[in-house]
Amino acid sequence: MAIGIWISLICYFALMLGIGFYAWRKSTSSSEEYILGGRNLSPAVAALSAGASDMSGWLLLGLPGALYASGLVEAWIGIGLFVGAFANWIIVAPRLREQTQRYDNSLTIPQFLSNRFPSRAMALRTVSAVIIVVFFAVYTASGLVAGGKLFTSAFGGVIDTDMMSDYAVGIWLTLGIVLTYTVVGGFLAVSLTDFCQGCIMMVALVLMPVVVLFGSGGGGFDQASETLAGVDPNFLSWTDGLSIIGFLSAVTWGLGYFGQPHIIVRFMAIRSISEVPKARNIGMTWMAVSLIGAVALGVFGRAYVERNGVEVEDAETIFIVLADLLFHPLITGFLYAALLAAVMSTISSQLLVASSSLTEDFYRLFLRRNASEGETVLIGRLSVLLVGLAAVFIASNPDSQVLGLVSNAWAGFGAAFGPLIILSLTWPRMSGSGAVAGLVAGALTVIVWIQLGWNSEFFGWDGIYEIIPGFIVAWIAIYVVSLATESSGEFRPLEADRA
Repeated sequence: MAIGIWISLICYFALMLGIGFYAWRKSTSSSEEYILGGRNLSPAVAALSAGASDMSGWLLLGLPGALYASGLVEAWIGIGLFVGAFANWIIVAPRLREQTQRYDNSLTIPQFLSNRFPSRAMALRTVSAVIIVVFFAVYTASGLVAGGKLFTSAFGGVIDTDMMSDYAVGIWLTLGIVLTYTVVGGFLAVSLTDFCQGCIMMVALVLMPVVVLFGSGGGGFDQASETLAGVDPNFLSWTDGLSIIGFLSAVTWGLGYFGQPHIIVRFMAIRSISEVPKARNIGMTWMAVSLIGAVALGVFGRAYVERNGVEVEDAETIFIVLADLLFHPLITGFLYAALLAAVMSTISSQLLVASSSLTEDFYRLFLRRNASEGETVLIGRLSVLLVGLAAVFIASNPDSQVLGLVSNAWAGFGAAFGPLIILSLTWPRMSGSGAVAGLVAGALTVIVWIQLGWNSEFFGWDGIYEIIPGFIVAWIAIYVVSLATESSGEFRPLEADRA
């Protein structure tokens, strides 16, 4: 493999590790610093950290792959996500930042829920922590699958070993780098690396479609449209073959944002509520540019491949194939770094949130209530390693699909925590029993829906994305049970409201 690729990748790895050790010296002296960075993130860091941890390898592999295979109709997923992310910044971000501090300086989502609903504190904290750890193990596995696919497609055969396949080497290499800076630097390291990785991802998603369209072998918009019309006359149609159920299943991905712990935890860490609008504007601009780039990559990448006779065995590797084919090795290395950035930013965020729940909601709750700050940070680091190893086991199948794993975990979190977070922040009448009912009902509905295969086929109709029934059932459960039970004294109004 060209030395230029290794130079770019080594520089990227060195930057990530350097940030990790910087954060270790600056912000790991207490559990609040290790878990939330001392609630001191700037708007830009919080915004890009939320965006980069959200998008993952899905943005550079899963979404372009879906568009490459099926056409522009798959872009509805991105539109739904954009709307959901914007609503999340409006509804959840300012309220969660204020209320997590007001409710006894809660450091994790389970801890906030237990402080918000003291009548069911133990049940909420335990059940929500279990859901977080289980679904994040699956979600983290999707990132490791992306890392394995990158190594197999781009670096296969470079490291000759009889002990592991190229795919397995990619998984362990990806996890090893992420574990190093996450374990060492905690939340600040994860957030700062996310900021850098978000910038790298956006540049890559602007650069790649431009070169694909206007570089050698591209031919511009007219040539691309003509080529795609030859592949499928409806390839550039937004609606061809799209049923009402299919449309709803695509756009309702946006509902998942309200319940993603690794995203909303960034809202808890912003310096102040007054800086939330600025962070929102930065984050939504980044997301719009990145999503448009990913859509363009999938669509125009298909045109380039068809026009030039390029062989692509796996649609989800179109980014990797074009990066290797079209660019100087130094730029190719940068583009590979962008893909690794997408993968690592999400993995690190998920590992940290899962380890925070293991530490604060299991270890401190059941084993060592009076654990010192140093002991808590150590357990947090060990928990990061434990969840990472579980994810490796799940990701061991090289035939796993990134988009499939992400969709299941996304729906699980969205249905279990989405209605719960929204209503706990906005509805004073909500009770602790209602919170438990919604949490359990949402998670179980998603699991049962997947097991019955109704997300693929629903009684002869198109499959319904599991987040739709899960979100609805959870919302109804919270509302009905809350009205049927007591909630007095659980909601704490602001001092201004009391006056």
